[in-house]
Amino acid sequence: MARVMAVSFRRYGRLYYLDPGDRDYRVGDQVLVPTDTSAEVAECVWAPEWVDDAELAFADLPRCQGLASAQHLERDAANRRRRAEARLVAKKLIKKHALPMKLIGVDFVDGDASVDLLVVIYFHAPGRVDFRALVGDLARSLQARIDLRQIGARDAARITGGLGSCGRELCCATFLTDFEPVSLRMAKLQNLPANPLRISGACGRLMCCLKYEHPLYASFTKEAPAIGSEVSTEAGDGVVIAHQVPSDSVVVRMTDSGRVTSCNRASVCGSRAAYTERRPPTPEPPGPR
Repeated sequence: MARVMAVSFRRYGRLYYLDPGDRDYRVGDQVLVPTDTSAEVAECVWAPEWVDDAELAFADLPRCQGLASAQHLERDAANRRRRAEARLVAKKLIKKHALPMKLIGVDFVDGDASVDLLVVIYFHAPGRVDFRALVGDLARSLQARIDLRQIGARDAARITGGLGSCGRELCCATFLTDFEPVSLRMAKLQNLPANPLRISGACGRLMCCLKYEHPLYASFTKEAPAIGSEVSTEAGDGVVIAHQVPSDSVVVRMTDSGRVTSCNRASVCGSRAAYTERRPPTPEPPGPR
Protein backbone atom coordinates (compact mmCIF):
# COMPACT_ATOMS: atom_id res chain seq x y z
CA MET A 1 0.00 0.00 0.00
CA ALA A 2 1.03 3.59 -0.54
CA ARG A 3 -0.19 7.01 0.54
CA VAL A 4 -1.27 9.01 -2.50
CA MET A 5 -2.84 12.40 -3.26
CA ALA A 6 -4.04 13.91 -6.54
CA VAL A 7 -3.74 17.48 -7.80
CA SER A 8 -4.81 19.39 -10.88
CA PHE A 9 -3.34 22.51 -12.45
CA ARG A 10 -6.75 23.65 -13.66
CA ARG A 11 -10.32 23.02 -12.58
CA TYR A 12 -11.63 19.69 -13.93
CA GLY A 13 -8.29 19.12 -15.65
CA ARG A 14 -5.92 16.18 -15.75
CA LEU A 15 -5.10 14.55 -12.42
CA TYR A 16 -1.50 14.19 -11.28
CA TYR A 17 -0.66 11.82 -8.43
CA LEU A 18 1.84 12.83 -5.76
CA ASP A 19 3.43 11.40 -2.67
CA PRO A 20 2.18 13.59 0.21
CA GLY A 21 4.93 12.44 2.57
CA ASP A 22 4.09 12.85 6.24
CA ARG A 23 1.91 15.93 5.78
CA ASP A 24 -1.87 16.12 5.48
CA TYR A 25 -3.63 18.20 2.84
CA ARG A 26 -7.27 19.03 2.30
CA VAL A 27 -9.26 19.27 -0.89
CA GLY A 28 -8.91 22.80 -2.23
CA ASP A 29 -5.43 23.46 -0.80
CA GLN A 30 -2.95 25.15 -3.12
CA VAL A 31 0.20 23.02 -3.10
CA LEU A 32 3.57 23.02 -4.85
CA VAL A 33 4.22 20.38 -7.50
CA PRO A 34 7.81 19.71 -8.69
CA THR A 35 8.33 20.13 -12.45
CA ASP A 36 11.33 20.06 -14.78
CA THR A 37 11.96 23.77 -14.28
CA SER A 38 10.56 24.79 -10.89
CA ALA A 39 7.75 24.12 -8.41
CA GLU A 40 4.33 25.03 -9.82
CA VAL A 41 1.08 25.73 -7.99
CA ALA A 42 -1.74 23.18 -8.26
CA GLU A 43 -4.98 22.48 -6.41
CA CYS A 44 -5.47 19.40 -4.27
CA VAL A 45 -8.53 17.53 -5.57
CA TRP A 46 -7.98 14.25 -3.75
CA ALA A 47 -6.84 14.33 -0.14
CA PRO A 48 -4.03 11.93 0.86
CA GLU A 49 -5.20 8.40 1.59
CA TRP A 50 -3.85 4.89 1.59
CA VAL A 51 -4.43 2.93 -1.62
CA ASP A 52 -3.64 -0.66 -2.56
CA ASP A 53 -3.63 -0.07 -6.31
CA ALA A 54 -0.50 -1.83 -7.56
CA GLU A 55 0.13 0.73 -10.28
CA LEU A 56 0.10 3.62 -7.79
CA ALA A 57 1.59 1.79 -4.83
CA PHE A 58 4.78 0.84 -6.63
CA ALA A 59 5.11 3.92 -8.83
CA ASP A 60 7.89 6.40 -8.13
CA LEU A 61 5.60 9.35 -7.46
CA PRO A 62 7.03 12.86 -7.07
CA ARG A 63 6.92 14.30 -3.55
CA CYS A 64 4.58 17.21 -2.86
CA GLN A 65 6.65 20.22 -1.75
CA GLY A 66 4.14 21.61 0.72
CA LEU A 67 1.56 24.37 0.71
CA ALA A 68 1.99 27.29 -1.67
CA SER A 69 2.92 30.57 -0.01
CA ALA A 70 1.58 34.00 -0.88
CA GLN A 71 4.68 34.59 -3.00
CA HIS A 72 4.05 31.41 -5.00
CA LEU A 73 0.39 32.33 -5.53
CA GLU A 74 1.37 35.80 -6.73
CA ARG A 75 3.91 34.34 -9.14
CA ASP A 76 1.32 31.88 -10.44
CA ALA A 77 -1.20 34.67 -11.05
CA ALA A 78 1.47 36.73 -12.83
CA ASN A 79 2.34 33.77 -15.07
CA ARG A 80 -1.31 33.34 -15.97
CA ARG A 81 -1.52 36.99 -17.00
CA ARG A 82 1.68 36.67 -19.04
CA ARG A 83 0.35 33.57 -20.80
CA ALA A 84 -2.86 35.39 -21.71
CA GLU A 85 -0.93 38.39 -23.03
CA ALA A 86 1.51 36.22 -25.00
CA ARG A 87 -1.38 34.24 -26.45
CA LEU A 88 -3.07 37.41 -27.66
CA VAL A 89 0.15 38.70 -29.24
CA ALA A 90 0.84 35.36 -30.94
CA LYS A 91 -2.67 35.18 -32.41
CA LYS A 92 -2.35 38.67 -33.87
CA LEU A 93 1.06 37.96 -35.42
CA ILE A 94 -0.09 34.62 -36.86
CA LYS A 95 -3.01 36.39 -38.49
CA LYS A 96 -0.70 39.17 -39.73
CA HIS A 97 1.64 36.68 -41.44
CA ALA A 98 -1.35 34.65 -42.76
CA LEU A 99 0.16 31.36 -41.61
CA PRO A 100 -1.91 28.13 -41.78
CA MET A 101 -1.42 27.27 -38.11
CA LYS A 102 -3.60 27.16 -35.01
CA LEU A 103 -2.33 28.38 -31.66
CA ILE A 104 -2.84 25.74 -28.97
CA GLY A 105 -1.00 26.85 -25.84
CA VAL A 106 1.68 29.10 -24.39
CA ASP A 107 4.13 28.28 -21.61
CA PHE A 108 6.94 30.16 -19.86
CA VAL A 109 10.30 28.89 -18.64
CA ASP A 110 11.87 31.41 -16.28
CA GLY A 111 15.60 31.94 -16.07
CA ASP A 112 17.86 33.90 -13.72
CA ALA A 113 17.46 37.07 -15.77
CA SER A 114 14.88 38.51 -18.12
CA VAL A 115 17.08 37.77 -21.13
CA ASP A 116 16.86 34.06 -20.24
CA LEU A 117 13.06 34.03 -20.37
CA LEU A 118 11.88 31.35 -22.78
CA VAL A 119 8.38 31.37 -24.25
CA VAL A 120 7.21 28.01 -25.61
CA ILE A 121 4.34 28.23 -28.10
CA TYR A 122 2.48 25.09 -29.15
CA PHE A 123 0.64 25.09 -32.47
CA HIS A 124 -1.08 22.65 -34.80
CA ALA A 125 -0.85 22.74 -38.57
CA PRO A 126 -1.75 20.26 -41.32
CA GLY A 127 1.77 20.45 -42.79
CA ARG A 128 5.13 22.17 -42.49
CA VAL A 129 5.02 25.91 -41.79
CA ASP A 130 7.72 28.48 -42.52
CA PHE A 131 7.54 30.55 -39.32
CA ARG A 132 10.98 32.21 -39.40
CA ALA A 133 9.56 35.70 -39.78
CA LEU A 134 6.99 34.98 -37.07
CA VAL A 135 9.68 33.97 -34.58
CA GLY A 136 11.48 37.30 -35.05
CA ASP A 137 8.33 39.34 -34.50
CA LEU A 138 7.39 37.28 -31.44
CA ALA A 139 10.86 37.71 -29.90
CA ARG A 140 10.71 41.50 -30.34
CA SER A 141 7.14 41.79 -29.05
CA LEU A 142 7.56 39.52 -26.00
CA GLN A 143 11.21 40.39 -25.26
CA ALA A 144 12.09 36.73 -24.83
CA ARG A 145 13.47 33.72 -26.63
CA ILE A 146 10.82 31.87 -28.64
CA ASP A 147 10.41 28.13 -29.09
CA LEU A 148 7.67 27.14 -31.55
CA ARG A 149 6.62 23.50 -31.27
CA GLN A 150 4.28 21.79 -33.71
CA ILE A 151 2.06 19.10 -32.16
CA GLY A 152 -0.41 16.56 -33.54
CA ALA A 153 -4.18 16.63 -33.49
CA ARG A 154 -4.52 14.36 -30.45
CA ASP A 155 -2.06 16.42 -28.40
CA ALA A 156 -3.88 19.59 -29.47
CA ALA A 157 -7.18 18.21 -28.18
CA ARG A 158 -5.51 17.13 -24.94
CA ILE A 159 -4.15 20.63 -24.27
CA THR A 160 -7.29 22.48 -25.38
CA GLY A 161 -9.77 20.20 -23.61
CA GLY A 162 -13.51 20.08 -24.19
CA LEU A 163 -16.50 17.73 -24.12
CA GLY A 164 -16.80 14.48 -26.01
CA SER A 165 -19.87 13.04 -27.70
CA CYS A 166 -20.71 11.30 -24.41
CA GLY A 167 -21.08 14.68 -22.70
CA ARG A 168 -18.07 14.22 -20.42
CA GLU A 169 -14.62 15.83 -20.41
CA LEU A 170 -12.24 14.45 -23.02
CA CYS A 171 -10.39 11.37 -21.79
CA CYS A 172 -7.08 12.70 -23.13
CA ALA A 173 -7.52 15.89 -21.09
CA THR A 174 -8.39 14.13 -17.82
CA PHE A 175 -6.74 10.75 -17.23
CA LEU A 176 -5.08 9.32 -20.36
CA THR A 177 -1.29 9.40 -20.11
CA ASP A 178 -0.51 8.09 -23.59
CA PHE A 179 -2.32 7.44 -26.86
CA GLU A 180 -2.81 3.82 -27.90
CA PRO A 181 -3.41 2.99 -31.58
CA VAL A 182 -7.07 2.80 -32.59
CA SER A 183 -8.15 1.15 -35.85
CA LEU A 184 -11.34 1.06 -37.87
CA ARG A 185 -11.48 -2.70 -37.27
CA MET A 186 -12.34 -2.00 -33.63
CA ALA A 187 -15.36 0.05 -34.67
CA LYS A 188 -16.54 -2.69 -37.05
CA LEU A 189 -16.19 -5.32 -34.32
CA GLN A 190 -18.44 -3.19 -32.07
CA ASN A 191 -21.06 -2.88 -34.85
CA LEU A 192 -20.52 0.87 -35.16
CA PRO A 193 -21.12 2.66 -38.47
CA ALA A 194 -18.04 3.42 -40.54
CA ASN A 195 -19.01 7.09 -40.53
CA PRO A 196 -16.17 9.41 -39.47
CA LEU A 197 -18.65 11.86 -37.97
CA ARG A 198 -19.99 9.14 -35.65
CA ILE A 199 -16.77 7.51 -34.46
CA SER A 200 -14.32 10.44 -34.45
CA GLY A 201 -13.42 12.54 -31.44
CA ALA A 202 -12.77 16.24 -31.03
CA CYS A 203 -9.33 15.79 -32.59
CA GLY A 204 -10.78 14.38 -35.81
CA ARG A 205 -9.21 10.97 -35.19
CA LEU A 206 -10.92 7.74 -34.14
CA MET A 207 -12.20 7.98 -30.56
CA CYS A 208 -9.85 6.59 -27.94
CA CYS A 209 -12.80 4.97 -26.12
CA LEU A 210 -13.07 2.43 -28.96
CA LYS A 211 -10.01 0.84 -27.39
CA TYR A 212 -11.64 0.46 -23.97
CA GLU A 213 -14.33 -2.07 -24.98
CA HIS A 214 -12.37 -3.81 -27.71
CA PRO A 215 -11.11 -6.68 -25.47
CA LEU A 216 -14.68 -7.33 -24.28
CA TYR A 217 -16.06 -7.49 -27.82
CA ALA A 218 -13.14 -9.65 -29.00
CA SER A 219 -13.65 -12.12 -26.15
CA PHE A 220 -17.43 -12.22 -26.69
CA THR A 221 -17.07 -12.81 -30.44
CA LYS A 222 -14.62 -15.63 -29.82
CA GLU A 223 -16.80 -17.50 -27.33
CA ALA A 224 -20.38 -16.71 -28.39
CA PRO A 225 -22.18 -18.55 -31.22
CA ALA A 226 -21.86 -16.73 -34.53
CA ILE A 227 -24.79 -14.94 -36.12
CA GLY A 228 -26.74 -17.40 -38.23
CA SER A 229 -25.75 -20.48 -36.22
CA GLU A 230 -28.36 -22.85 -34.77
CA VAL A 231 -28.63 -23.07 -30.99
CA SER A 232 -30.83 -24.78 -28.45
CA THR A 233 -32.35 -22.70 -25.65
CA GLU A 234 -34.66 -23.41 -22.74
CA ALA A 235 -37.57 -22.21 -24.90
CA GLY A 236 -36.59 -24.41 -27.84
CA ASP A 237 -34.36 -24.42 -30.90
CA GLY A 238 -33.57 -21.27 -32.78
CA VAL A 239 -31.10 -19.23 -34.83
CA VAL A 240 -28.83 -16.45 -33.54
CA ILE A 241 -29.71 -13.18 -35.28
CA ALA A 242 -27.77 -10.60 -33.18
CA HIS A 243 -25.29 -10.12 -30.35
CA GLN A 244 -25.81 -7.96 -27.26
CA VAL A 245 -22.30 -7.60 -25.88
CA PRO A 246 -22.98 -5.13 -23.01
CA SER A 247 -25.59 -7.50 -21.52
CA ASP A 248 -23.54 -10.63 -22.37
CA SER A 249 -26.42 -12.16 -24.31
CA VAL A 250 -27.53 -13.10 -27.82
CA VAL A 251 -30.79 -12.56 -29.67
CA VAL A 252 -32.38 -15.77 -30.94
CA ARG A 253 -35.30 -16.26 -33.34
CA MET A 254 -37.21 -19.39 -32.39
CA THR A 255 -37.60 -21.93 -35.20
CA ASP A 256 -41.15 -23.05 -34.35
CA SER A 257 -42.90 -19.77 -33.55
CA GLY A 258 -40.60 -17.18 -35.12
CA ARG A 259 -40.55 -15.32 -31.80
CA VAL A 260 -37.46 -13.29 -30.97
CA THR A 261 -35.97 -13.67 -27.49
CA SER A 262 -32.80 -12.68 -25.67
CA CYS A 263 -30.74 -15.45 -24.06
CA ASN A 264 -27.72 -15.38 -21.80
CA ARG A 265 -24.54 -16.25 -23.67
CA ALA A 266 -23.42 -18.87 -21.15
CA SER A 267 -26.72 -20.77 -21.33
CA VAL A 268 -26.78 -20.73 -25.12
CA CYS A 269 -23.20 -21.95 -25.41
CA GLY A 270 -23.91 -24.78 -22.98
CA SER A 271 -27.10 -25.76 -24.79
CA ARG A 272 -25.40 -25.78 -28.17
CA ALA A 273 -23.24 -28.75 -27.14
CA ALA A 274 -26.33 -30.68 -26.06
CA TYR A 275 -28.06 -29.67 -29.30
CA THR A 276 -25.21 -31.11 -31.34
CA GLU A 277 -25.34 -34.41 -29.42
CA ARG A 278 -29.07 -34.78 -29.99
CA ARG A 279 -28.86 -33.83 -33.65
CA PRO A 280 -25.61 -34.98 -35.22
CA PRO A 281 -24.65 -33.21 -38.44
CA THR A 282 -26.18 -34.64 -41.60
CA PRO A 283 -23.54 -36.54 -43.60
CA GLU A 284 -22.72 -35.06 -46.97
CA PRO A 285 -23.76 -37.11 -50.02
CA PRO A 286 -20.91 -38.96 -51.71
CA GLY A 287 -19.46 -37.22 -54.69
CA PRO A 288 -19.21 -38.64 -58.17
CA ARG A 289 -16.72 -41.45 -58.60
